[in-house]
Amino acid sequence: MNSSGPARSFGPVDHGHSSPLSPSAPAWRALLALVVVFVMLATTGWTALHRPDHGGAPLAAALALWDRGSVDGRALPASDAPAAVIARFFGLLDPGQRARLGERYPLAVGNLDGVPVAVRYRANRLALGAARRSALRRAADYRLAPADREQAGRQAHRFTSLVAPGRQILAFDPTGSGRVAEVFGDLDQARRVSVIVPGVDTNLLTFERTARRYTAPVGMAESLYRAERAAAPGVPTAVIAWAGYTAPEGVGMDAATGRLAVEGAKRLGSLVGALPGQSPVALFCHSYGSVVCGVAARSLPRRVTDLGVAGSPGMRTGSAADLGTGARIWAMRDPGDWIADVPYLEVVGVGHGADPVSRGFGARRLSAGGAEGHTGYFEPGTVALDNFARIGTGSFGSVVCAEDDAACRRGISGTDGY
Repeated sequence: MNSSGPARSFGPVDHGHSSPLSPSAPAWRALLALVVVFVMLATTGWTALHRPDHGGAPLAAALALWDRGSVDGRALPASDAPAAVIARFFGLLDPGQRARLGERYPLAVGNLDGVPVAVRYRANRLALGAARRSALRRAADYRLAPADREQAGRQAHRFTSLVAPGRQILAFDPTGSGRVAEVFGDLDQARRVSVIVPGVDTNLLTFERTARRYTAPVGMAESLYRAERAAAPGVPTAVIAWAGYTAPEGVGMDAATGRLAVEGAKRLGSLVGALPGQSPVALFCHSYGSVVCGVAARSLPRRVTDLGVAGSPGMRTGSAADLGTGARIWAMRDPGDWIADVPYLEVVGVGHGADPVSRGFGARRLSAGGAEGHTGYFEPGTVALDNFARIGTGSFGSVVCAEDDAACRRGISGTDGY
């Protein structure tokens, strides 16, 4: 998969005042940060920073096959070629050749940025079907341990759901805990695109939920897509539920550092850079997903016009200006969200910097009315969701600002040309 640019390195975050460890800083903040570090080390261990591989790598194997393949005597472009190169190659193929490549290399074709989205949807349906059959075989194999059979059964259930008619799976990787992305709406025709970037404990199995539906990426995206259509019926939109990076498992050292966010930022940049058309893109980043968006911000394409965060532990920077992007930065947090209690600083790589909803950060602060806690920002009928929908459709003049930031709409009004 292509990188959107070189990974950024992160030193101590500049909060606009002295270091948390300097004599002039509040001693309790430094002490609290160090306590958090030691508690995490005691409960999760340094091994959380070096998670072992969960097993085989089917996508890597599929891409290796692709790299040795051809179509009608023509060599295929390298699997790590830029998305523009992949797009030009597929643009020269006829429909039959595209179909044959999708059938021959479904897992590779379904995950190559630059492949036409309709071709990716079909390829991922084939890849999901094969993964489902494999999982069902493992679930019925009594030579395996009961826990392994149970896990295979859960995977088969998820693959069955993802392969249901009408679903548009943009990416599917069964490696390890898995990665997946789904599109709602017509991505090729959309005049505005929104991307949901979720946080901790996001993987293939948690990509969608029946209970607490709107706390999972699919529910978030469905809810936002409906709200956008209600907010601007005349604006064709598409929403992507993106679980395309390895998210932290639980609130441990991985969640407290930027290691996984750096790799996630590369993947997010690759996704956005390969989207069809030139329509504006808005990113809506929840919890640790806002860390990913913060790391990615500087290298995102200019078509990313808006970046909204909810329930953020920080964006690995001291201010919105330091993100190095021309995108508008929006932030919201429900008063009952426990994330407000984390130390908003960075000490020896632990912590994610300043609070995005603090007045000094410089984001446009939005009302999170109705959100109720850390996972309620995409619940239908909330002011929080409606605000994101208005941003996603460019209806900036009707966003509801936080009570102490009546100027969050400063410099923009109406529907920004749409």
